[in-house]
Amino acid sequence: MSDTLLDIRNLGIGLGGDPGYEVVKGLSLAIKPGETMCLVGESGSGKSLTALSVMGLLPKALAPTRGEILLKGENVLKASTKRMRALRATAMSMIFQEPMTALSPVHRVGDQIAEVLDAHTRLDGRARRKRVLEMMEHVHLPNVESLYYSYPHQLSGGQRQRIMIAMALILRPQLLIADEPTTALDVTTQKQILALIRELREEQGTAVLFITHDMGVVAEIADDVTVLRLGEIEETRPVDALLRDPKTAYSRALLQAVPSLIPRPARKLNDRPIVLQTTGLGKTYESSGLFRKGRSVVAAKDVNLTLRQGQTLGIVGESGSGKSTVARCIVRLIDPTEGSIRISGTEVADISQRTLKPHRKKVQIVFQDPFRSLNPRIEVGESIIEGPTNFGVPRKQAMERARELMELVGLPGSALDRYPHQFSGGQRQRIAIARAIAMDPDLLVADEAVSALDVSVQAQVLELLDDIQKRLGIGLLFITHDLRVAAQICDDVMVMQHGNVVEYGPAATVLGDPKTDYTRALIEAAPGRDWDFGNFRPVSETLATLKQKQT
Repeated sequence: MSDTLLDIRNLGIGLGGDPGYEVVKGLSLAIKPGETMCLVGESGSGKSLTALSVMGLLPKALAPTRGEILLKGENVLKASTKRMRALRATAMSMIFQEPMTALSPVHRVGDQIAEVLDAHTRLDGRARRKRVLEMMEHVHLPNVESLYYSYPHQLSGGQRQRIMIAMALILRPQLLIADEPTTALDVTTQKQILALIRELREEQGTAVLFITHDMGVVAEIADDVTVLRLGEIEETRPVDALLRDPKTAYSRALLQAVPSLIPRPARKLNDRPIVLQTTGLGKTYESSGLFRKGRSVVAAKDVNLTLRQGQTLGIVGESGSGKSTVARCIVRLIDPTEGSIRISGTEVADISQRTLKPHRKKVQIVFQDPFRSLNPRIEVGESIIEGPTNFGVPRKQAMERARELMELVGLPGSALDRYPHQFSGGQRQRIAIARAIAMDPDLLVADEAVSALDVSVQAQVLELLDDIQKRLGIGLLFITHDLRVAAQICDDVMVMQHGNVVEYGPAATVLGDPKTDYTRALIEAAPGRDWDFGNFRPVSETLATLKQKQT
């Protein structure tokens, strides 16, 4: 159509440009000015490769094998390197998933935005700086004069993502490609970023190709949705039609994998032994310098919690709320400043690291990114047996147990001799869980353990944790910013803000009838909160059905 801004026709992408080894197969989609098209699917479906092919940024191992990518009628697949450089940032631009990786750590963020103007305009230094400051204000960054001279590590995750958006939009491109820009952000920051993209789209008529695996985000921002699976289109539909009536089994499975915000029924566990109890737990960071006055930052204060055998306690809140600080104090990766930590009846808050060693096997932690927590140079079997062998378990016995644990987490025991890079993200997280439970702990701490996974893989890992908990009776402390996940896995929920506990109680009470404005704001910020994805209908219809059954 003549008013189509981006028109992808029968696109194929193959290894080395070989049509016999295509990873994207005959993809076609079209976006008009001012529209948002969401591209969804699991990891490996071809979402990011499609975006990179539009930008001309495909890795050298991959190349288009067929088709056209028309941007305002111009086939960018045939454009020269010089022409593509001219089109980027002016006609089309891209926001990458991880701004800390995309931004240079050694240059000030203001200079990095100004670099775009330096490459594509003839503005002098003063005019460039003025334009950058205006754009930083436009994306609602605070104290822009100060932030201009900041480095990426000095900004929060949400601020870094806003810098990326400012960089992408400073020359007002007609097409914006957003590749998972909200995946690792907490719900309130995520809501702000989605609102910002929507606002800029409406003001400037920008077309948006939004790549995500989060169906909640799809419900919030999409006009149309294209579902990809293994490089092929499953279906392309208007968002409301897809959510209410998905046509393919794969689309239905993606929607049904989205956790519901309606909390699961409570479990009665009051008669179980206590595996974790903290009283007055706090952590204060002290900083000082040779020429500046020292300052104190209270990261957590007066945290009191109780976790029983087989129970799951969720800690939720925004980034910087103190969730991970509490978790790391409990595991003693950092030392608490005050308070008590009792694990299976033993006080561990104030004992030395040497004295602590015998108690470490009672508590294990699973981190957010398994690729960083697993040693890339050793086989996964060696990673799993490292803890038990350090505590005196014979190597042969430990390896047999590792093989059993691999089967327990749904992986073949024969894969123990592989390296982490030979597994998918979800498989690596399963290996990290196997490594943790190899120590037979009483307490397992999961720190954002599923936040970066596809919804389908996330559902599998949550189901695995639930199954392991039932079999082994482990107490689970679950740190998350995703209230949907908290609603489906947690018995109790603790809400933290600025290091303080603002609400604590049964999940059904805290998430179903919140008492504080902050908790209500978190729930209100959850993307797609109005949809019951598993039943393909709005939450209001589900609640009406439940009420009707009760009466």
